[in-house]
Amino acid sequence: MELFFLLHKEFQLELRRKSVVAGLSLYLFSTVFISYLAFALKQNLISPLVWSALFWITILFTSINTVAKSFIGEKKGLEIYYYSIAKPVDILLSKITYNFLLCLLLSIAGYILFSLFLNNPIHDKLLFAATLTLTSLGFASSLTLLSGIASKTNNSNILMAVLSFPVVISILLVAIKITKNCIDDLDSSVSYSFLLSLLAINCLVTASSYLLFPFIWKN
Repeated sequence: MELFFLLHKEFQLELRRKSVVAGLSLYLFSTVFISYLAFALKQNLISPLVWSALFWITILFTSINTVAKSFIGEKKGLEIYYYSIAKPVDILLSKITYNFLLCLLLSIAGYILFSLFLNNPIHDKLLFAATLTLTSLGFASSLTLLSGIASKTNNSNILMAVLSFPVVISILLVAIKITKNCIDDLDSSVSYSFLLSLLAINCLVTASSYLLFPFIWKN
């Protein structure tokens, strides 16, 4: 029940801060449009592999900007109030769930924009949809924990950028490999093994966040 109310609170706060979602949407659209001006206008010279690299770089930085505000954007002293009314695990799960839905929504929007402006080289769309979902979950679970750690320091934004790179790079590499298989339309069994690896990474990161966050929250 507490998890439901905390999740409802996250959505209510986001509806009040419409400028945040509008800023992320503008960032996403601007990145895709600049890529279109740089590549597609020159007789459509963009290759499928370049498309994949541009897509995941865009989604990565959009996700970081989305999830970084989870705890860093909270007012000082608010965590004391949360600590008195809810369990740390419920707070973490509500943040991860909300960030996952927001990352997934922005990832789908990015895919639509890339398809409109820079064509769509993806052949296995079902596998790519599963990859997009698991990658969004991985970004949300790992970056939410890092946002909680960074919020306890003075230079939280700098620490968030430093800590996020080694954590998300493994998720990003697996996602890029699966995307290449989706573009080349290779045997699904190879892609599914990478998909299972991505699922295992997500389970490991989520379990680590579940175990570590109560200790971070107490400090």
